[in-house]
Amino acid sequence: MLGTALAIMLAAGVALAQPTLTIASWGGAYSQSQRLVYFDPFTKTTGIRIRDDEWDGSVARIQTMVERRQVTWDVVDVLTPHALQGCEEGWLERIDYGKLGGKAAFVEGAAMECAVGTAVYSTVYAYNADRFPGGGPTTAADFWDIRRFPGPRAMQKSPRTTLEFALIADGVPAREVYNVLATPAGVERAFRKLDRIKPYVKVWWTAGAQPVQLLASGEVAMSTAWNGRIYDAVKHHGKNFRIVWDGQAMDFDLWAIPKGSRQVGAATDFIAFASRPDIMSRQSAYLGYAPTTKAAMNKLPPDVLKDLPTAPQNSRNAYVMSARFWADHDQDLTERFNQWLARP
Repeated sequence: MLGTALAIMLAAGVALAQPTLTIASWGGAYSQSQRLVYFDPFTKTTGIRIRDDEWDGSVARIQTMVERRQVTWDVVDVLTPHALQGCEEGWLERIDYGKLGGKAAFVEGAAMECAVGTAVYSTVYAYNADRFPGGGPTTAADFWDIRRFPGPRAMQKSPRTTLEFALIADGVPAREVYNVLATPAGVERAFRKLDRIKPYVKVWWTAGAQPVQLLASGEVAMSTAWNGRIYDAVKHHGKNFRIVWDGQAMDFDLWAIPKGSRQVGAATDFIAFASRPDIMSRQSAYLGYAPTTKAAMNKLPPDVLKDLPTAPQNSRNAYVMSARFWADHDQDLTERFNQWLARP
């Protein structure tokens, strides 16, 4: 009798000892896909519960947690500039790739020192095909062609991708965009090109859900957007939107662990689980983002691959966002961009 009671107590103790991980991500369809592909299966497999939170990309929030030693996030879905900055400034833990199959398991650029890629996404522009029954735009330059493709535009309220997009629309090959943007003349060229489209930009969006809402309501005819948001609107909500892949900016969403998390072991276990090829390859069908491990890429069926940024037909004139460039130039270019926006 005593042995049975002790066994029950020990079992209960093990259950109670299981940690709860708090994971911060971006919300919307993206976070929903993570719940379905990663969070719920991880809890079912390990018994470790996941509490999800949302953040807006402001690094000050993580920095404050770390400085005050009040870290409440165990894993954060970050972008490449966050990963680079957090590693250099010491507010992100270094990733133990020995538990993830080694860096060589990942596609180029996805295995950073303090963050590991979970998805390849892209900033593209999209349009509502109902607005262009005679045929829509096909190139980056067409976004600027108000005569052939009339209607208000929306663009992200950020110099990142916006300046690169302007240069590509002005004829700079995508593979050369950072060589040009790294020069004063290149920066001037980008802003001159933006001067031409500025009167037609009705909304400067700040949240990933906005482009879909703006296109669906008819408030704008075209918008820059994250490809996964457009994919979700088309595949799961029946919207008649089209993506223009020319000039797309490929980048990574990455898992990172804030310095000082009390659950580093469980957080690493979660990242290892999410990096398994059989798990990671499932997210693409939900959201149109590509996996970051080579083995997961090989598991994708053709009908899924065709809608991904990494598909050969979609990546002919694409570039990978440079975390180093934006780490070095973000402050200056953001200040100039905001001043440019404020001018009438």
